[in-house]
Formats: sequence, C-alpha cells, structure tokens
Amino acid sequence: MSDLPFEIGVETLQKYRETGVDHIVLDVREPAEIASHAYEGALEIPMNEIPQSLTEIPDDKTVVVLCHIGGRSMQVTGWLRQQGYDNITNLRGGIEAWAALNR
Repeated sequence: MSDLPFEIGVETLQKYRETGVDHIVLDVREPAEIASHAYEGALEIPMNEIPQSLTEIPDDKTVVVLCHIGGRSMQVTGWLRQQGYDNITNLRGGIEAWAALNR
C-alpha cells in the first residue's frame, strides 16, 4: 500500500465505499464532536489517545483518518506514517466535506 497518497478527497472515500475497497475510517475527534455528527462505522479514537491505541489500528487495510475539517487528522496521518504505517491516508476537509458531499 506504499503508493497510497498522503491525502484523499471525499470523492475517493465514496468510491472506496461503492467499490468495496477494504478500508476503515479512523475518526480522531473528541466524543462530544462525534456525538453531534458521527461517521457511521468509524473506529473512534480521539487524537490524544492514538499513541496508546496503536494495536487497534489495522495495518492490513487502508485507514482513512478524519476529524472535523482535516487539521488534526493530517497530524495523526503524518505521525502514524512516521511510526511505519504506510496504509494511512488523511481525508481532506474532514467530516464537514463528507457531510457536504452526502447532503
């Protein structure tokens, strides 16, 4: 998966869903943020809990990291890639962009 781009757009995530690409969405927002607008089926681990939660993050499928608008998820994507995860990509625009696509 080393050819996975650092960041994808919501259209690419939609294609993953439609075509059955083996992936998981990692939502790094805080529980209160998720409560107001969840991404159904996401693995929910707040950004500050990522370092102690590495065993929960799969390394055998594409992991799309999302947050509110893409800033925190970009930081998490970079950090996870530094830890050797080459299956991680950031969702540009976060849940805001996803919601706009799916209105």
